[in-house]
Amino acid sequence: QVQLVESGGELVQAGGSLRLSCAASGRTFSIYTMAWFRQAPGKEREFVSWISPSGANTNYADSVKGRFAISRDNAKNTVYLQMNSLKPEDTAVYHCAAGQFYSSRSTNFAYWGQGTQVTVSS
Repeated sequence: QVQLVESGGELVQAGGSLRLSCAASGRTFSIYTMAWFRQAPGKEREFVSWISPSGANTNYADSVKGRFAISRDNAKNTVYLQMNSLKPEDTAVYHCAAGQFYSSRSTNFAYWGQGTQVTVSS
């Protein structure tokens, strides 16, 4: 089992940057595909990005491509989301998730963190 704790969310102005972190417990972090999803008020949870267990492969939603970058440090059991050129529409609770598949579907991820709030002001 994996426990995930996100951090780094805060209020930022449009055009600014944030780096989110997700710390995982357990020794098996390096076997999981890690992903970030987000959920804005009144909207469904949406895929943001995933990274393969080794970090060699990544994927992004079109809405964040070119602005966000996912990375991981398996020695630190941590996955990151660098967010640049933030827009008000990026405002959401950001969750990290762990799973066994390269997927943009939330149902393919078994473990979830509680989330961290990102608010982008215009």
